[in-house]
Amino acid sequence: MSFSEREIYTLKELNCKFLSGFAFKSSDYRDSGIPLIKIGNIQNRHVEINSNGTFVSKELINNKTNKFLLKRGDVLIAMTGQGSVGRVGKLKLELGDKAFLNQRVGKLLCDNVTLNIDYLYYSLVTEKYQKLLFNMGVGSGQPNLSPEQILSIKLPYLSLDVQHRIAAILSSLDDAIELNQQTNKTLEEIAQTLFKEMCLPKGGELPEGWRIGKLGEIIQNFDSRRKPLSSRERENRKGIYPYYGAASIFDYIDDYLFDGIYLLLGEDGTVITEDEKPVLQYVSGKFWVNNHAHILQGKDYYSTEFSYLLLKNTNIKSLVTGAVQPKINQGNMNNLEIILPDKETVLKLQNIVTPIFESILDNEQENKTLSALRDLLLPKLMKGEINLNGI
Repeated sequence: MSFSEREIYTLKELNCKFLSGFAFKSSDYRDSGIPLIKIGNIQNRHVEINSNGTFVSKELINNKTNKFLLKRGDVLIAMTGQGSVGRVGKLKLELGDKAFLNQRVGKLLCDNVTLNIDYLYYSLVTEKYQKLLFNMGVGSGQPNLSPEQILSIKLPYLSLDVQHRIAAILSSLDDAIELNQQTNKTLEEIAQTLFKEMCLPKGGELPEGWRIGKLGEIIQNFDSRRKPLSSRERENRKGIYPYYGAASIFDYIDDYLFDGIYLLLGEDGTVITEDEKPVLQYVSGKFWVNNHAHILQGKDYYSTEFSYLLLKNTNIKSLVTGAVQPKINQGNMNNLEIILPDKETVLKLQNIVTPIFESILDNEQENKTLSALRDLLLPKLMKGEINLNGI
């Protein structure tokens, strides 16, 4: 089949194929081994693999499962789930590492002669195609996508050379974003090391001037300003402002409730990490929060950054209630016993870590700019509004 420049074709017509995942049994699950990519691993634009995920044994690699082994750069799509159906992510494994594709997650395959896989990825993660995929999901309780529906999506055809150039431009922006993220991870590790050296007592006794206090002494709480929005409300209010849940950004909407630097602590659902520390988000700028996260700032001479570092090193298992839905209520949170160093030590630490957190926020702001540029460029590149000659 011959293709005309900028004409619209289905993914199937563009020689795209789709591989649905393998139905691994729960009895196959292990605490370590090869990561199993499930619906929950598919986040906005990326595939998240963490240490408390699901794994299967390497012994399950055989002729039957070989085609479900994934590699770095594979483009995956969630086929089921309220709020997750149609979500697209790119797998960023280390070279040589492997992962398995689980059922209800699919892998998009391109021949790289007609269609470049990275060009397809950048197209499908745009708001236009994400909304299309989400609305395609059918089912009264649990929305589902079929391979046939996914392959029926229509895309403008561009020459392979133009597709490669577009993908290269957008990939360079993604690489810059990832570098900033890695830098921020290192900066936070430095701040954590400083906190442990200066503010965690060595031995059984507290140094002179230190005491046992309660978390409520050092934080301000803004939970009364929270306002949850239903999925229908959010769908009708798409915008640029992050909408936070207990553990991450849940959506983007057209307005904000908060403007500044805050600490979000998971209240229900995702509230505790594998090592029994609280689920925290250090956030800045203009944003909205639902009712699944406590909204906090430091008070008096305790900064928000100090509170963040302290809580990152505090076991909160005793605070969690609820057998089915874990919860940390405000009363329990405020009564959490913590070790408070003397004022001199607190201020000395804060003087050192303040520029570190300022650099973290600068990098995050740069990433917002790079992300906005990336999202602005793609439709213009696809329409030929930007001359790619010489790029």
